[in-house]
Amino acid sequence: MLTHILSAINLGPRLARRTPFFYGWIILLSAGSTQVVRNSAASLTIAVFMFPLSEELGWSRTLIAGAASFGGLAASGVSPAVGWLVDRYGARLVLFTSVLILGLSTISLAWATVPAAFYIAYGAGRVIFSSPVQIGSSVVVSRWFIRMRGRASGILFGSHSVGLALFPLIASVIIGGSGWRDAWIVLSLLVWAIALLPTALLLVQQPEDVGLQPDGDPPPESAESGVRSEQSPPSSLTPHSSTLTPPEEPAWTLKEAIRTPALWIVAVTAGALFLVQAGVNTHLAAYLRDQGLTAAFAGVGISLNAVFLGLGSIVWGWIVERFPARYVMAAIGLSVAAASALFITADSTAEALLYSTLFGFGVGGLLSVPPVTYADYYGRRSLGAIRGVAEPLTSFGQAIGAVLSGAVFDLTESYILAFATFAILAALAATLVLFARPPRR
Repeated sequence: MLTHILSAINLGPRLARRTPFFYGWIILLSAGSTQVVRNSAASLTIAVFMFPLSEELGWSRTLIAGAASFGGLAASGVSPAVGWLVDRYGARLVLFTSVLILGLSTISLAWATVPAAFYIAYGAGRVIFSSPVQIGSSVVVSRWFIRMRGRASGILFGSHSVGLALFPLIASVIIGGSGWRDAWIVLSLLVWAIALLPTALLLVQQPEDVGLQPDGDPPPESAESGVRSEQSPPSSLTPHSSTLTPPEEPAWTLKEAIRTPALWIVAVTAGALFLVQAGVNTHLAAYLRDQGLTAAFAGVGISLNAVFLGLGSIVWGWIVERFPARYVMAAIGLSVAAASALFITADSTAEALLYSTLFGFGVGGLLSVPPVTYADYYGRRSLGAIRGVAEPLTSFGQAIGAVLSGAVFDLTESYILAFATFAILAALAATLVLFARPPRR
């Protein structure tokens, strides 16, 4: 029923051939709106709520961070199904439904004053954050762009940083003015206001569905006649209505891809680095407060982290178009390792803010480069399903990292041991990914 309703109101097929520029940029903007709003369940957002929740409700930091871990583990279980849904029914249905659920889970947190309710509400939002939005938005963008895939991915996850900067800042202001309950309500309204209409009205699964080519390129020349072939929009605008891959692009099936070492090396590397990301970001606001920063300066540190995450997404996306993906991922791992180690040495406000900035820049590449790697290595044919089997390692890493930092702090009253462990793990991941050579049949 929902599929038919969304198909009836979809403006994409009518607009795609009429816009004076490549419609893929509209796709990128629409997918980017979901990246903005998923930050209602981001680790930096829950970091803002950690201090007031622990003060008012008497919850430990481990308990609060455990909700993120709970959602991450649940996301690991649903990711394969999400990948299949994206390939079968299209990213539009998956992303629209995800935004709807995310808003409901966020608003329900205003009344979640017992741990079980908090875990269910925040865990549901974290599932949306980690799986359908992450997979759906990056897959649809990767299908519309090939030659410019790196920069498109960088812009997509750069939009994530917009929400990552605004949502914690808005929540901080509202918490200071009227309390954490009102903050959750406002964030939920922002989720619906920003992303519901773009996902419902504008998204199209792939350019071939509307008679276009990836990157806005002209139709390919006919191999026999040497002239350009005429390509008109198919009569049925379904996700599988046309050929997914041009001859020069790889076209791996899921069954073929899971037999290649490169898939699992990239997935394990991403999972390890996201463990570090979640372990630091979930506790970043509390760490900055422990370092003697005021609530205002802690908010500045989080905002700087988010701003440079966006900048890093774009820069690393530009780099991955020019250098082999495995080398770029290794460089990202080393930058994350260095920033994690530097946190241990921070003994001033300036140093804490600087290291937060460096960490955000490295994490920006962690967001934008792995999706490009999967698409470049395996093509667009079964990209949703392939991402679906690889993404659980990312979700699992985020789940472990969030609770690990909290447990270390509760035991040692310091994050030093946790950050040192994260630095070593990131360095090992950077070494491992160098073995992820592009797969060959």
